Amino acid sequence: IALDVVSEPGVRGAATLLGAADQTTAGAVDLEAAPAPEVAAWLASDAPKSLHGAKAAWHHLRAAGLDLQGVTFDTELASYLCFPGQRTYALPEMLARLLGREVGASEPSGQGTLDLEGLTDVEGEARERAAAIADLTDLLEQELEKRGASALLVDLELPVQKSLEQMEHVGIAVDDEHLASLEKEFDARVTQAARDAYAAAGRELNLSSPKQLQEVLFDELGMPKTRRTKTGYTTDAEALGDLLEQTQHPFLQHLLVHREQIKLRQIVETLRKAVADDGRIHTTFQQTIAATGRLSSLDPNLQNIPARTDEGLRIREAFVVGEGYETLLTADYSQIEMRVMAHLSGDEGLIQAFHEGEDLHRFVGSRVFGVEPADVTPAMRHKVKAMSYGLAYGLSAFGLSRQLRVDMSEARALMDGYFERFGGVKRYLDSVVDDARSTGYTQTILGRRRYLPDLTSDNRQRRELAERIALNSPIQGSAADIIKVAMVRVDRRIAQEGLASRMLLQVHDELVLEVAPGELEPMTAILTEEMAAAADLSVPLDVSVGTGPNWRVAGH
Repeated sequence: IALDVVSEPGVRGAATLLGAADQTTAGAVDLEAAPAPEVAAWLASDAPKSLHGAKAAWHHLRAAGLDLQGVTFDTELASYLCFPGQRTYALPEMLARLLGREVGASEPSGQGTLDLEGLTDVEGEARERAAAIADLTDLLEQELEKRGASALLVDLELPVQKSLEQMEHVGIAVDDEHLASLEKEFDARVTQAARDAYAAAGRELNLSSPKQLQEVLFDELGMPKTRRTKTGYTTDAEALGDLLEQTQHPFLQHLLVHREQIKLRQIVETLRKAVADDGRIHTTFQQTIAATGRLSSLDPNLQNIPARTDEGLRIREAFVVGEGYETLLTADYSQIEMRVMAHLSGDEGLIQAFHEGEDLHRFVGSRVFGVEPADVTPAMRHKVKAMSYGLAYGLSAFGLSRQLRVDMSEARALMDGYFERFGGVKRYLDSVVDDARSTGYTQTILGRRRYLPDLTSDNRQRRELAERIALNSPIQGSAADIIKVAMVRVDRRIAQEGLASRMLLQVHDELVLEVAPGELEPMTAILTEEMAAAADLSVPLDVSVGTGPNWRVAGH
């Protein structure tokens, strides 16, 4: 049965109406009056159900005191797997694209009714949407089968969706006093950076106005012109960074500090506004945004908290263990994308490095520079690390020279040296684009496809962008698949062992859990075992775990 849930406003507004349909019958059930016991029992049963965006439906039904089980198909997730990279997977768009009709433009054949006396417009629309979901389910089941993606939906995306709904419902506890203190500090830094910038410029100006910045930088201070745009010359962060390197002018230093502090202040302000009445932040995880399969989050976006800077770590201190729980527990994979690269390329040198447990970048550096691992300097290691990750993103010698701030000849020599010693990587990177050009898509280790029609485009820019995506998608997408498999396995073990601990966040491939009293030992074992067993690669998956009263301390 296909279902459509109508709710009160808001992400977690209570469900008020249920549209239901199969291939021959559609109807609507009012949930605002106490729903009939048989409706609640059927929703909570294992009877197969198809929805468009079941995660939202779970929230709405939960708010109305109803449980939803038996979700065996989701037309939004199925659309995402069949047509990754679309701007939206909203029901009207998918119906128009796949069936060439608008919601409500057609009814199922042999239309019947369920409680349809005196249908309101809202009830009629819910019925029509349910009928549309029923029709899309039939079509998308065939599409998934054709593309070899049925197992991805059933075994991965649907269980992950259920985990994400639970994570959103639980949320993560926040120390608002700590956030308030940070907001005050960042605000003071914004004010000070502005004053310093005015002093260096010799006058006050609007630091957020590209027009005024151009006047000061190029007319009054006589700096070299940046790249030309429609409105003059660019004043983006990269251009200002290059200008600062050339001129070392204090105005640019203060301007960049001002921008950075504004960004940090905005992050903290957004977090504070997102704290719910229960003292926790309930983000919304997005499962159908990134074509690679990666998750993102919004309201608030937890991905934009800097993970490595001191300020970012101080913001992470505000995410704390909740009342009644013992500690936060975090886990992530060490160098997951490079391990996937080693597996996909079959390069013996990379595989050897991971099996021997050596520092990967030191090992690669010793091969590229022809020195003993102990003699690899921090500068050498930095260059090799930037190149290793960059290659997986289609980085050119020009791009590497800019990133490392070295001349082109050194960057090219570095890449040539790398490919000479890691021939498997070179052969893989060459073949992945050629294969994608002939098949029309790339795929991950679990078979998630990314369709790239622009690989045969006559437009050079579009073709080169598609080539970079083809290089990166199998690696980034496989890493995303692996962390999703880990989430499903960890949640299943927690349920099997009857533990009270729970998963809270997945950010940048890191899992954050809240551990119930007395469960730290079994939870640490579950996390490391299930994450390490999430994929059968030619190299081991190395899992790092950490614990602490807040996300910063628990991180590692």
